[in-house]
Amino acid sequence: MAILEENLTDEEKSVTKARTSYEFIPKLKGKKVIMRLVSGGQPVTGTVEVYTPHDILLQTAKGQLLVLKHAIATIEIVDEPHSYRLSV
Repeated sequence: MAILEENLTDEEKSVTKARTSYEFIPKLKGKKVIMRLVSGGQPVTGTVEVYTPHDILLQTAKGQLLVLKHAIATIEIVDEPHSYRLSV
């Protein structure tokens, strides 16, 4: 049974969003990704090296880049086939 987001309190929405992030991000470690940032949608391509509750460290062609999670709009896995679905 799916829970509609509109029926959740702000606190429940926050917990649900955090839980989803904690399940999704660890599966990205060692994978090549494209992150689009909130400010301008700039793409950042790199391999996820390390992550914490607040940031993700990417290894890019120019070196390491620390990206704060609140600055990320989207994350796309690069090295998986298009039919691949990440099981959460």
